[in-house]
Amino acid sequence: MGMRRKGREIAIKVLYSLEYDESEETIDLYKIKLEEMTENEDFNNQNKIFEFASNLVEGTVENKDEIDLKIQHHSKNWSFDQIAHLDKSILRVAVFELLFTDTAPPIIMNEAIEITKKYCTDNSGKFVNGILNAISKENAE
Repeated sequence: MGMRRKGREIAIKVLYSLEYDESEETIDLYKIKLEEMTENEDFNNQNKIFEFASNLVEGTVENKDEIDLKIQHHSKNWSFDQIAHLDKSILRVAVFELLFTDTAPPIIMNEAIEITKKYCTDNSGKFVNGILNAISKENAE
């Protein structure tokens, strides 16, 4: 598995764990969760994987409202609250990358779909792909 895929998976796991925490300290809590999620890994917080995952989590948390609005706008016939938490976490990381990084959209979309195939239901891949494709097209305009 590539370094960036591993970083994305860690970021998604951290964001997923934050879905169940409604406290005011959520912004600071992600740092603790990230360290917890990576403490048994073969790298420390100076590693490029940790740095990449940390940037994804921090950027996603800081831009969550804008990211969620994009997801809501493009999830036709599907309430935002109905989206599975794991699907939502994958979408948030991918949308953050689409909107705020220089990574090529096809790479972001492929990575999100591969992670979805690994961790989610069979139907999730099509759903994630549809939303990311729509956001990518809108962002290119």
